[in-house]
Amino acid sequence: MKSAVTISLVSEASSGPFVFHEDLSLACETAKLLGFDAIELFAPDSVTVPLKTLHTLLSDNGLKLAAVGTGAGWVRHKLTLSSPDRAIRKRALEFVDSMQEFAGAFQAPVIIGSMQGRWGDDQSKSVTLELLGDSLLQLSDKANSFNTCVLYEPLNRYETNLINRLDEGTEFVKSLAPNIKLLADLFHMAIEEVNLAEAIRTAGPSIGHVHLADSNRRPAGYGHTDFTPIASALKEIGYSGYLSAEAFPYPDSHAAAEATIDCFRKHFRL
Repeated sequence: MKSAVTISLVSEASSGPFVFHEDLSLACETAKLLGFDAIELFAPDSVTVPLKTLHTLLSDNGLKLAAVGTGAGWVRHKLTLSSPDRAIRKRALEFVDSMQEFAGAFQAPVIIGSMQGRWGDDQSKSVTLELLGDSLLQLSDKANSFNTCVLYEPLNRYETNLINRLDEGTEFVKSLAPNIKLLADLFHMAIEEVNLAEAIRTAGPSIGHVHLADSNRRPAGYGHTDFTPIASALKEIGYSGYLSAEAFPYPDSHAAAEATIDCFRKHFRL
């Protein structure tokens, strides 16, 4: 398993659960200093960070790009991949497609979290999921061209009413395409799952990425999550991907990153 840490460059998400904010260069230097393997980037679009600049920062600091978040499509533009409005879905797909081009240059997947949307009003849950599935399938074709995957993230009930648990997510992605994988976020799971380790075992190879955070979305060690059985479950299913710290910068970014890498080395480093 490999370690990663989140960096947000989206000003509208300045209070969001990302370890580092705004200063990409400093964040990469700190990630290298602390011994992370990679960064996960939450970017406002596909052009704010030039590919050459990111390549240089990653190369100079011995880092990989673990994944790229697409939530700015929702935060900034209120776009969802399951909107009943065809024009909005088209714009959402175009936004994510551009992020895939950006991420694909580093053979990194994109994450579909908040852009999945919700059902309600005049659109049923089944229709919403069908629209979301159609969108994910289109994105999976693009992912194939970069030899990567699309990461779909079940969110807790306060953020979406579509899919909240890993078992639901597993059934959903298996009905779509082999390169659509689940993102298992330990914070969302702490709200929705009865047993986090068992949920991971059940999802098995459907898991393509993990967000590492404690029960309160603070860094690992600042809540009440027991990471020992979680680590055991991930080892049992043969997980070899990233554990990426998507947590609040508590008490500050450097301390949050230190707590994360300490937890990773204690529980997850094989």
